[in-house]
Amino acid sequence: MSKILLINGSPNENGCTFTALSEVASELKRNDVESEIIWLGKKPIADCIACNYCRKNGRCMYNDIVNDVAARLDEFCGMVIGSPVYYGGSTGKIRSFLDRLFYSAPKEKIAGKLAASVVSCRRGGASETFAQLNMYYLMLNMIVVGSQYWNQVHGFTPEDVKKDEEGLQTMRTLAKNIAWLAKCIESGDKSGIPRPSYEPFTPTHFIR
Repeated sequence: MSKILLINGSPNENGCTFTALSEVASELKRNDVESEIIWLGKKPIADCIACNYCRKNGRCMYNDIVNDVAARLDEFCGMVIGSPVYYGGSTGKIRSFLDRLFYSAPKEKIAGKLAASVVSCRRGGASETFAQLNMYYLMLNMIVVGSQYWNQVHGFTPEDVKKDEEGLQTMRTLAKNIAWLAKCIESGDKSGIPRPSYEPFTPTHFIR
């Protein structure tokens, strides 16, 4: 059965971001897709220091939740990243986590997975944060799943979020789309439809 990883990048374990992700998880369950919410916790997550230890050793030099999640990527066919809005962007914790996960984990364990972002804000900054998080997926051949609107909820407390009828509906629609695509991909694999075969990466820069 398909399984989706939901990552709560808020410092509050059961806050507004969790409320949004829980709505996604509940709808996935109604559509016969398993999910698991992982909270990044309150402890600091180290930034990537561009040491390239992971290139030689297959894992990040900092042995923390980044390596824990990387080791489990094969369990999941997709991921949903959730973050509150801090100063018009995602939290520093979720960016440090994603910088290191997406750089250190083997790319073949990420490519082809479903991906989505969920954003929680009191008032503004949701669109910028949503776009920022999606940038990670679009560099690694992930399949970004849409909904009926940008995936955001509004409120200062979980109780506020539960009153955001459109926001919660957007979460449910997102989950329906994720579940449908997960089943389509699973069916394609069983039918022998080959997944894309990629050319070797050719990095260049603007003066070459």
